[in-house]
Amino acid sequence: MEKQLHPFYHFLKNRADESLPGEYAHKEMAPVPLSPGFNLPEIDEKKAHPSAVLALLFPDEFQKLHILFTLRTGSIRHAGQISFPGGRSENGEDLLQTALRETKEEIGVDQKEVEIACSLSPFTLHKSENRITPFVGFLIKRPQTNPNPDEVEEIFSCNLDKLMNKHTLKQKRWSLLDHDFEVPYWDIHKVPLWGATAMMLNELLALYREFVETHSDN
Repeated sequence: MEKQLHPFYHFLKNRADESLPGEYAHKEMAPVPLSPGFNLPEIDEKKAHPSAVLALLFPDEFQKLHILFTLRTGSIRHAGQISFPGGRSENGEDLLQTALRETKEEIGVDQKEVEIACSLSPFTLHKSENRITPFVGFLIKRPQTNPNPDEVEEIFSCNLDKLMNKHTLKQKRWSLLDHDFEVPYWDIHKVPLWGATAMMLNELLALYREFVETHSDN
């Protein structure tokens, strides 16, 4: 199966032990408070809930990479937002097991179809106190999906090259936590792609940009 995977998979596997661009990539897509002196509350990371998500990539017939997203239903945490499949760890499972289990439960993609390339930089989400570790998985083609109606309203995908286009990246002023924020987001759906998902995605895109630049030199 590995020989059929997109070259970006092999790129990530080979650089997985190098330093990751999470710190600056997360900061680029983090909402910026506009109130002078406002700071987010400190979180004890040791008390945060271990959580994991899975960013799934697949090629089209032209070997252009696409990434899967879910739109969460209105009855669960982070309702109505664009997300990657994932959630909190259960029953002593490790983080990769969490990501794969949640992916199966939410969108019906079995772990046998997925080749894991690497994990990305973990970070703590203030609102839910989740310590999230993102994993990057590859598929040989677009998967057959079966959304769980209790958690997922919609499954959709986007071309990575479209996400790299500066015209899809926008900003708007929102009120969050009773304060005004400048919020960066991707305009690729009727719902803005922002927040934690955007921060994780931005790190993946930083690596993809590195891959494209390296690949173009060969």
